[in-house]
Amino acid sequence: MRKKLLFLMAGAASVAGPVQAQFNTVSTVPFRYRVEVVSAGRDNAVTLPGYTLSVQDTLPPSGDAAPALSADTCKHVWIERYLSVSYPLRRMKINSLYGYRKDPFTGKRKFHNGIDLHARGDEVMAMMAGVVVKVGQDKSSGKYVTLRHGNYTVSYCHLSRILTRKGAAIGPRDVVGITGSTGRSTGEHLHISCKLDGKSVDPLMVLDYIKSIREECVAALAESRETSSLSLADEKYR
Repeated sequence: MRKKLLFLMAGAASVAGPVQAQFNTVSTVPFRYRVEVVSAGRDNAVTLPGYTLSVQDTLPPSGDAAPALSADTCKHVWIERYLSVSYPLRRMKINSLYGYRKDPFTGKRKFHNGIDLHARGDEVMAMMAGVVVKVGQDKSSGKYVTLRHGNYTVSYCHLSRILTRKGAAIGPRDVVGITGSTGRSTGEHLHISCKLDGKSVDPLMVLDYIKSIREECVAALAESRETSSLSLADEKYR
């Protein structure tokens, strides 16, 4: 799997334009939160408030004072950063957004504390490194798994199967369950809720962060490849 992804990343770096993740919605997504851009080991690093990426400090430094790093070293760093995050499903389609909506059972206006993703017996993957803090089942969420990532907790609900245990250390892309329709559900889907320091936040903030990390890495790999090509061209005509 890792070798296959490294091959795909190498191919992605060779394209001329930015690679977009497959991310569809049934309506316009109002991004209420945005990832921050701060200086952390290099200029304009993408960060998520309340979460520290494990490879954040290994980013290739920039500027005139930056030590020279081999192309292979830089490539390895960017690939590791790309691999440090993952979407929860292989195909992303949002059916219902975070916020107030018409309750599908009562028809009344009610706050929806997460997002609903289209799913049909799909593997549910951890989005970042973390630990499983809770697994269980209730009338509302059905079978669920709750993961902690830094100051964030992320819950995956309405699962048909739970494939992890409380206390387990997990990494991005680790499968923690299978989607289903258990609990208070009108049909199979994946409900994701997210809390930051115990307060409900829009899970799109985390998905936006993942998207930004991936785009950043693909762009960096594409740029380094282009720079290498330009260097070879300069040597040829000297």
